[in-house]
Amino acid sequence: MRTRPVYDIAAVLARLGVGVVFMAHGWQKIEAGVTATSRSFDDLGVPLPTAAAVYSAFVELLGGAALIAGLGLPVTGLLLFLDMAGAFVFVHADKGLFMVDGDSVRNGYELVLALGMISLVFAAGGGGRLTVDQWLLGKRVRRPGGDPDDEDAASFVASLRAAETKPAKKPRSHRSAKRQPDPADKPDTPDKPAASDKPGTGDTPAGGEGAEDDVLVAGRKSQRRRTTRTQPMKRPSATGDEPAT
Repeated sequence: MRTRPVYDIAAVLARLGVGVVFMAHGWQKIEAGVTATSRSFDDLGVPLPTAAAVYSAFVELLGGAALIAGLGLPVTGLLLFLDMAGAFVFVHADKGLFMVDGDSVRNGYELVLALGMISLVFAAGGGGRLTVDQWLLGKRVRRPGGDPDDEDAASFVASLRAAETKPAKKPRSHRSAKRQPDPADKPDTPDKPAASDKPGTGDTPAGGEGAEDDVLVAGRKSQRRRTTRTQPMKRPSATGDEPAT
């Protein structure tokens, strides 16, 4: 199983080898001259041969040096990948895979394919930690005070994480939301009026046996009143001896 230091050392060796190859091809084009390189591209059918010659010569030379140093790897790797993609499409795609097949030079696409894919790996972050990019990033992080924008961004991210980890409150139902009445909070209610205060109940104070007697007496009075109403009135007879019924 590989470890991180071993991978970093392997990445440095890969960048060194690929960077040397790119620098050699770029220096070859510059040494031959941009004009001669553009004429060669024109003969091969490359569109915009002068612009393509300038691009390939300087991107390969400077990009190879940047690969070795590990400087701007995402951009450097992408530019070198585009350079190899153009070479594959316009020059080597119809020549087959091999550069040399037997005794004949076929100028196939095996080299540009390998260089393009490894450049894409470096652009995607496969350059390891032993790079100028990592050194500059670590120096910026260790700088006292730091960048205010970076601090604001870090605090914003921290607040978002805190909001995500904070448990959500359960919604309270209507029943649980209602506050149960506390007997201590119940307002003082005035005492009920005594039975003696009600009309027709007499002067006996409310409560106890007196109240019951009042109710009974009131009941008797009402009954007597009913019976009195139902009895016929006695009228004196003509002779005055017996009352007439």
